[in-house]
Amino acid sequence: MVLEKLGNAIKSSFTKISNAIFLDKKLVDGIIKDIQRALIEADVNVELVFQLSQKIKKVAFDENIKGIDKKEQLVKLIHDELEKILTSKKSSELKLSKKSSIVFLGLYGAGKTTTISKIGLYYAKRGRKVALLGLDTQRPAAMEQLEQQAKKANLVCFVDKKEKNPVKIYENYKKELEKYDLVLIDTAGRDSLKADLIKEIKTIDKKIKPDFRILVMPADIGQSAKKQAKDFQEALDIDGVIITRMDGTAKAGGALTACAETNAPVFFIGTGEHIHDIETFDAGFFIQRLLGMGDLNALLEKVRSATTEKQQKRIEQSLAEGKFTLMDLYQQLESMGSLGGMDKIMSMIPGLGNASKKLPANLMEKQEQKMKHFKAAISSMTQSEIENPEILEKQTSRIARIAKGSGSTTSEIRELLKQYKLMNDLLKSQSSLADGKVDQKMLQKMARKFKGKVRF
Repeated sequence: MVLEKLGNAIKSSFTKISNAIFLDKKLVDGIIKDIQRALIEADVNVELVFQLSQKIKKVAFDENIKGIDKKEQLVKLIHDELEKILTSKKSSELKLSKKSSIVFLGLYGAGKTTTISKIGLYYAKRGRKVALLGLDTQRPAAMEQLEQQAKKANLVCFVDKKEKNPVKIYENYKKELEKYDLVLIDTAGRDSLKADLIKEIKTIDKKIKPDFRILVMPADIGQSAKKQAKDFQEALDIDGVIITRMDGTAKAGGALTACAETNAPVFFIGTGEHIHDIETFDAGFFIQRLLGMGDLNALLEKVRSATTEKQQKRIEQSLAEGKFTLMDLYQQLESMGSLGGMDKIMSMIPGLGNASKKLPANLMEKQEQKMKHFKAAISSMTQSEIENPEILEKQTSRIARIAKGSGSTTSEIRELLKQYKLMNDLLKSQSSLADGKVDQKMLQKMARKFKGKVRF
C-alpha cells in the first residue's frame, strides 16, 4: 500500500503512547524521531515535519486540557495534524452541475489520458452521459490511446487524427458534444511548463470556457509537485488536482502535501492500472486507511464503479426476494476481480486493515486462485445448470464435464456448489426473517447449520 512505511511508523508511535505509564522526555523524543524519519522518507516538506515536531513537544510537555488524558490528547494531535498537512483549505469535492466540461492538464508521463477514461467511467456508472474529446495533437498516438481507453470504459470518444489545431477539432465536434452532460477533454503536455504549452492551453481555455481545469500529476513527482501546481495555477488558475500512481510509491507524501500547501484541492487519486482504480480523495479517510482502520467509503465507491446499474438492481432484487443463482454469484466474483486483489479489498474494511499481514504468505493468493476457478466453472455450465445447480449434486458425470472444461477439479466444483447452497439458504432465511416467519427453534436450527461452514 502507498505510504505503508509512514502508516506503520505512526501506528507504532500510537502503540508506544498507549502502552506508556507516563510520557517522559525520552519516550516523546523517540516518537518524534520515528515520525520525522517516516515523514521525510515519504517526501513530506522538512519545514512541515519540523512544525509537527514542535507541536508534539508542546502538547506532551506544556499543554493540559481538563478532562482529557495527555496520551489521548497526543494521539489526537498527531492524527489531526497529519490531516491538516494533507488537506487544502478548499473543498476536495468536485461538484458538477447538470452539464459540465472538464479540461485535463499535465506534463508528459503524468497519466492524463488513462485518468480521463477512469474519471469518465466513474461518472458514467453514476448516471452521467459522458463523452471524451481528444485535443492532444502533440504526442504521437495520443488520439489512439484515448480511443482505446474509451473502448475499455465503453465511452463515446471524439478524435481527429489528421487535424493539428486543437481549437478546430473542438469546433468540429461542438454540436455533437452538446448532447452529453459531461465532456472530458484531453490536452497536450510537454517535458516542462514552457511558453508554447501555456499559450496553447490558454487558447483552448478561452475557446471552450470549461467548468473545471484539473491538473494531473504522478505521486512520484515528490516535492517538485509544489512548483508544478503553483506554475499551472498562475498560468491557468486550476481548480484542483488528480494524483496518479498512488499504488506504487512510498514518496507520495510530497505530492499530497505540496497540493495542500499551494491550496490546490486533490479531487481524485489513481490507485492502480485497472480502469476502476480511481478514488475520491478525503484526507480523513485516507489517514484511517494509512493507520489500518479501513475506508468503507472508498470500497463502496469501487463496488459501484465495478458493477453496472442493471447488475446492481438484479442483486438488490435477489436479496429482496431471497433468490440467488450461480449467475448472481458469478457477477459478484467478476466485480471482486475488478476491485483489485484480496489484500486491497481487505485494507479498506475497518478492522481488517492489517489482517492480510498476519495471514500465511500464500493464503490470499490461493483464495484469489480459487475464485478464478469458481468463475471458470460457472462459465463451463449450461444455462439450465446455472439456474438449477441442484441438478448437479447427484450427477457426477456433469461435475466431471464442468471440471474438465474449466481446468478445475471435481472437489473444487463440489466446494463451489456447497458455498452456493449455504449462501442461498442464508438468503432464504433472511427473507423469512424479513417476513417475521422465524421462531426461536428455527434460529437455533440455522445457527447449527451454518456453524463452521461459511469460510474463505
